Amino acid sequence: MTETAPMTGGARPGEATLLEQRSPLRRSAASRSGPLRGGLLGGLLRTARPRQWVKNVLVVAAPAAAGELFSRHALTRLTLVFALFTACAAAVYLINDARDAEADRAHPTKRHRPVAAGQVPVPVAYAVGAALGVLAPALAAWLVSPAVAALLTAYLGMQLAYCVSLKHVLVIDLVVVTTGFLMRAVIGGLALGIPLSRWFLITTGFGALFMVSAKRYSEAVQLAGNAGATRALLTEYTTGYLRFVWQLAAGVAVLGYCLWALEEGGVPHTGVLPWRQLSMVAFILAILRYAVFADRGTAGEPEDVVLRDRALALIALAWAAMYALAVANW
Repeated sequence: MTETAPMTGGARPGEATLLEQRSPLRRSAASRSGPLRGGLLGGLLRTARPRQWVKNVLVVAAPAAAGELFSRHALTRLTLVFALFTACAAAVYLINDARDAEADRAHPTKRHRPVAAGQVPVPVAYAVGAALGVLAPALAAWLVSPAVAALLTAYLGMQLAYCVSLKHVLVIDLVVVTTGFLMRAVIGGLALGIPLSRWFLITTGFGALFMVSAKRYSEAVQLAGNAGATRALLTEYTTGYLRFVWQLAAGVAVLGYCLWALEEGGVPHTGVLPWRQLSMVAFILAILRYAVFADRGTAGEPEDVVLRDRALALIALAWAAMYALAVANW
């Protein structure tokens, strides 16, 4: 008597063919199960891009540079501003992904985004994004100041205009993304009433442009000839032009930082060493190290570049230590 092989899951012999026919569908569903984990709330959180929240740490830049970071009032206010800016950024991401859901489904990686994958329905993404976009500036006006609320409103307006049309306009797309970084740095000073040095603004603005254009350059190099797998505007830029932009921005950022570090503001240092001036060395080294990845075409998200390269992370820590010593006048 011939022994029959056992059927998986207790299936009857007559069902074997049907199971085999369905296996491609099962494999397809399994391949999507990873991106769809976590339900609606998990999908909303993923759409808010938690990894991008690192950028919002820039809200402490101006208070840290002014030496006004560690009072209870400053920490409370900056934590609130960080949360409100994060809510505004999340609102933009939700509305952007809802608008681009159809196009993202044809993208090799963006199709796994929760809205494109169907984990977050498009109307829900629009509704939550709109709610965050209204509540964040309102809470800022109530809990912080009208100036902070106005800046958050301007950020939302600029970023939504970027999602709708400005991301398709040459050069303006670079300016908008750079301005978003600059607004993060400015809002911390606004929240605490700290006057902002012109050199601080120049260094922050051109430093942001350096990283943004380096990222665009890397995308253009890596995805050359594959227009369907990247943002359409990259086909309008040449790699030579993007290289020129990041090199120009790096040079202006270094010059701005050196002038900022050499500016004593009428109060000579009394510390052991001129830490503020010495921090120029670490800053220039950081720019040079980052430029290595830009030149190779591997400069992706700024936070990924810093965290993945140990040497760059150590240079950043050395710079932070020297500037902290300068602020403490040690």
